[in-house]
Amino acid sequence: MLGWQDVRERYQRSVLGPFWLTISMGVMIVSIGFVFGHLFNSPMEEFLPFLTIGLILWTYMSTSVTDGCLSFMSAEQMIKQLPMPLFIHVLRVIWRNTLILFHNFLIFPIVLLVFDRTLGIIALEAIGGLILLVMNLAWISLLLGILCARYRDLPQMVSSLLQVAFYLTPIIWMPSLLPDRAGIYLLDLNPIYHLLAIVREPLLGYSPTTLNWLVSLFMVIIGWASTLLFYGRYKRRIAYWL
Repeated sequence: MLGWQDVRERYQRSVLGPFWLTISMGVMIVSIGFVFGHLFNSPMEEFLPFLTIGLILWTYMSTSVTDGCLSFMSAEQMIKQLPMPLFIHVLRVIWRNTLILFHNFLIFPIVLLVFDRTLGIIALEAIGGLILLVMNLAWISLLLGILCARYRDLPQMVSSLLQVAFYLTPIIWMPSLLPDRAGIYLLDLNPIYHLLAIVREPLLGYSPTTLNWLVSLFMVIIGWASTLLFYGRYKRRIAYWL
């Protein structure tokens, strides 16, 4: 309910509502696709679907993380006045951004139609990938929300790191452009790439590698275990930090 309310309030009295974000995303995809597709000399029928789903997922991930940093601070009045479980404020952020993700995802079928491509049965693997992605974003948002409530400089640091990660992750460039040695550092050792791959690859007609699934699953298990321990120790202090 809180997530729905955030979306409604943001686009109150707007004719298109959250579809303005979809239009903005579509314009950005076409612009970047035209420039970088020719710059990298990549076939447009391969590059544009790759770029489309990559930018949509990256926007979802980066916005969820940055909003997660502020999840407790933005709910300061509610936390101080209502006896609510604190994790609700993290779920509010995740659900709000997931709704926007579904709006933006409407661009992808249009791109597939333009290039006369269809989704195969392998695309169903993306559902499992999205579940793992959401589970990872939830613990990351919870952990950062606690830390940012205590240390107010962290949100700016996280935003800067996300900007660097955007260029180090294959979103506007394709992994096939990398030499083998560089691929080890920018792909195999990049957790963001694995989280993207388990959703993006099935939608493009490819199956994610075993390494993609293992890294994503490992992050869920280790991330939630460590975050719950941290949350259990410091959750009573969050209201005082605010």
